[in-house]
Amino acid sequence: MRRFRTIIRSLIFLILFGVFHYVLPQHDVVRVVNTYQERQDLGDWTRIFWAKPDDQSATLVNRDVQFIQTRKKKTYLLGFIRTDAEEVMVYRNEDTGWGWPFYFKFDTANLQTEADDLQSTAENPKWAVMTHYGWRNELISAFPNAVAIRPVASPDVTIIPWFNILFFIVLAAIVGFVRALWRQFRERSIDPALEDAGEAWDAVDERADAARGRFSRWLGSWRKK
Repeated sequence: MRRFRTIIRSLIFLILFGVFHYVLPQHDVVRVVNTYQERQDLGDWTRIFWAKPDDQSATLVNRDVQFIQTRKKKTYLLGFIRTDAEEVMVYRNEDTGWGWPFYFKFDTANLQTEADDLQSTAENPKWAVMTHYGWRNELISAFPNAVAIRPVASPDVTIIPWFNILFFIVLAAIVGFVRALWRQFRERSIDPALEDAGEAWDAVDERADAARGRFSRWLGSWRKK
């Protein structure tokens, strides 16, 4: 039973970690190489990795999507450790609108213009911080969605994820508050009810033992005769 609980808790933790890692904002130090627009088919299950289109195109199985090609500084441990090495990273640039996740992004055209303005070469690089959410997966053609971009003086900029820090602080406070409420509810309602049920069961068990004792004595009296 304990092993089963451990497995269930581990699965819940992995699912929550995956959801948070996908939807929470991440920051990459990048050099914009190119921007382009491409027609994308959205007719299979991989549609969940694309932004939900507006009402007028909700039934379409394909649409034009804008992309931003970059050279990104490699990072490890969820972005906490940055190296001098670079890798290719391609971002999609889609509005999220009022849908999930709630970034309320409506400025796709503006962001594409800012990315165009930041294009540079390896000989004369322009560095920028790309804020995005989502994952890059070449197998299923999934791309992280760019949310914002801002120029920086050098690739050695220090990025503090204030939103993520505040989010987890608030989440921890909510979890602690709900846990305290649950403990009070259990102590005031569930535990007394279980205690009363246990006492009632003990009383029933004692009556049953007394009844069995009387029946045994009655049988014993007949055996003596």
